[in-house]
Amino acid sequence: MSPARNPHRSAVPVWVMGMTNALFGMYGGILVISVPQLLSARHVPEATIAAMTAAAISPGFWTFLVSPVLDVRFSRRWYAVVTAAVSAALLSLALLNLEHLAWVEGLLVAGFFFANLYQSALGGWLASITTAKEKNSLSVWVTIANISGGGAMAMVAGELVQHLSPTVAALSLGVVVLLPMAIFPWMQSPGPDRRLASESFPQFFGEVLGILQRRDVLIAIVLFIAPAATFSLVNLLAGLGSDFHASTHFVGLVGGAGVLIGGIVGCFIFPFIDRLLPLRYLYLAIGMIGSMFTLALILLPHTPAAFALALIGENVFQSAAIVASTAITFETVGRGNPLAATTYCLMISAFNIANTYMLIVDGWGYSLHGVAGSYAVDASVSEVASLLLAALLVWLSRRSKAGALAGDVL
Repeated sequence: MSPARNPHRSAVPVWVMGMTNALFGMYGGILVISVPQLLSARHVPEATIAAMTAAAISPGFWTFLVSPVLDVRFSRRWYAVVTAAVSAALLSLALLNLEHLAWVEGLLVAGFFFANLYQSALGGWLASITTAKEKNSLSVWVTIANISGGGAMAMVAGELVQHLSPTVAALSLGVVVLLPMAIFPWMQSPGPDRRLASESFPQFFGEVLGILQRRDVLIAIVLFIAPAATFSLVNLLAGLGSDFHASTHFVGLVGGAGVLIGGIVGCFIFPFIDRLLPLRYLYLAIGMIGSMFTLALILLPHTPAAFALALIGENVFQSAAIVASTAITFETVGRGNPLAATTYCLMISAFNIANTYMLIVDGWGYSLHGVAGSYAVDASVSEVASLLLAALLVWLSRRSKAGALAGDVL
């Protein structure tokens, strides 16, 4: 008799499943690169574009408020398909209404909200169909999909807009972002937890609030919401090419191909270091070493070469940190978690909050002492946060072991 097939085993390898996150990456690439370029070409003021972009990406840290719906009634594959389709439709509508800024902003906020729901449904789904040994590899490919999807779409979107009519370009981009869903039919799709669906609202939200009582969840939230390894300096440096006397062409080349390659290198480094330390300590170690690299950048002259080294180097560390945070997230979610999508979304939201406020902190450093000020502030805050969090993890570990020994004595 042949062995029974594992109902949670998919017909595609882990790296292919990870590439389904390219949809979220492509959406983000259009949102933060392509749309601002299109608006700028229509002579929309930069301050207005910046405000619209900030509003459009805001769902990254409040979508968790509604994420529990992803864990009841229907399968996470069903939610992934529906949220992807809605986000793509809203994106096309936004691109068709670029002359009406209020409409564009509202449609992009709603579209990115559904894109975040897609990422959360997908994250919960992937966590439920992969083993503990596959989680780190999955984290690498989920991050690669995000980075490469964003970079590829930023380039493709420009070409489509240039060579096609506005209507055809908008509809084509909406279709292109949905391409990663072609992998779905070969991925196993466990059904929803019927127990949760049958509960009353008070019981259900009691389960949701119970997530915050789990020690591993609280530790992960503290790690992510602290400024230990965000490397948000990447977002600030991208707009400071003139401070390094770099040409527009050079900035575009480094910010495009250079950053893409650096990000992928950071992802591929992770499999070589993931066994050196436990995941949480490894995440903090990446933050510490990366902050030392940032401090060293202060010694360099403001030349185009230094700009390239800073931007690509920071991207390498940021990508490695994102892979580590994703691995921690998958480990925290676990397999068979009835609230997998909710837990995944909560972790991602915490990381996005830190990225947002650290960009403001880095900007403050720049206002004080230019590029060197932003380097110093970003590195100092990251180093201090990493050391304090490492001390906290050591203390918690010793306290846990002491409690276990006391229990054995009793």
